[in-house]
This record gives sequence, structure tokens and C-alpha cells, in this order.
Amino acid sequence: MKRRTLHDQYFRQAKRDGYLARSAYKLLEIQEKKKLIRRGDRVLDLGCAPGSWLQVASDLVGPKGVVVGVDLTPVRTGIGENVVTIEGDVFTLDPNDLPGGPEFAVLLSDMAPSTAGDASDHYRSMDLCHRALDLAPGVLKPGGNLAMKALEGETYPELLKRASVAFRECKGFRPKATRDVSVEIFVIGRGFRSRGAESSASSAGTNIHG
Repeated sequence: MKRRTLHDQYFRQAKRDGYLARSAYKLLEIQEKKKLIRRGDRVLDLGCAPGSWLQVASDLVGPKGVVVGVDLTPVRTGIGENVVTIEGDVFTLDPNDLPGGPEFAVLLSDMAPSTAGDASDHYRSMDLCHRALDLAPGVLKPGGNLAMKALEGETYPELLKRASVAFRECKGFRPKATRDVSVEIFVIGRGFRSRGAESSASSAGTNIHG
């Protein structure tokens, strides 16, 4: 079947290429299309386990760049000398406690909730996305970029509206490596405006449950 073939294609390719998960190809396509990450950048990866986005970002920033990953689940070591991981909760994360300080050129979020297979998955996904945007003023440099996973649903337009205020360019993007049955989409933001702009936008989407 087509869906099974698609899954197997990226699963097998990840094994061959040495990536920890098939999700690596989503970030690789985002980078190919949007050019979010540059050599020497500092990148913050929220929800980094099992580590495939860390692997991709590590290669992209090169030896002079730094990638910091945060996840509730421990991530295996040895991904790259320029990678640092923290075991922690994004809802209690203090940007000032991040290794090397809070100034990043790129904010990545592949965070996803534990799914129940109903509408609550969407709302929990939105909680995670809005938390990433809450953190943006404290971690992103002006002009910084964003790639953030969301599960589409009722309040996704609210999220996109909020992100569009914070970034000069903002669009949804669905990589080819996304499974056919998935409702996930990635919010891509380029050119973080300023901390003031994001603060003024925060009221647009934080109360997502109504």
C-alpha cells in the first residue's frame, strides 16, 4: 500500500543514513526550501528526542556552531561535539539557564503531545506551540528563524496568526516525509521581529481552550 511504502521508504533511508528517526528528512526538506539554518548558528531544539533533528542541525551549523536540545526524555550522547542536551520541561524552562546563554539564531520545535486519538491531541499540540512562542522573545535574536510542528485543527489559524505577528514571513509547510494520515504541519517563521512585537501578539493565542 502507498502509505506503508512511504513509511518504509523513509524508515529504511534513516537506517541507511545513520539518522535516529525518519523525522530527520522533514528538517532536511525544511532547510532545503527555507534556508533557516546557517553555518556558525546557535540553534535551540525543543522536544529534541530521539535526536534526529539534533543530528541534522549539528551538520548544518558546523564545528563553529552550537545546537542545544531540550526534552523530557534523555537523549543519547555522541550526536556531535557541538551538541548539548538538557533533560527538562519546556513549561518550566528558564532561557537564562541554557548553555551559552539565551541568544539563538534558530528555534526548532518538533514537540508533540502524547496522543489519545481524539480532538484533545490538537489542543495539547497548541499548548506546546504557544509555549514555544512564549519562549521566543527570551531565546531568539532579532531576525531569527523558526520551524515548529503543530497538529492542525480548530485553533491552528490562531496560532498561525500569532506567529505571523512575531515573524516577518510566516507560513505553514508540510514536508514530503510526513505520513499521509498525519495532521501535522510545520509553522515556518523567518525574521523574528523583536521582543516587543511578540509580546504584543501573545494575547492572540494563549487562551486556546476558550
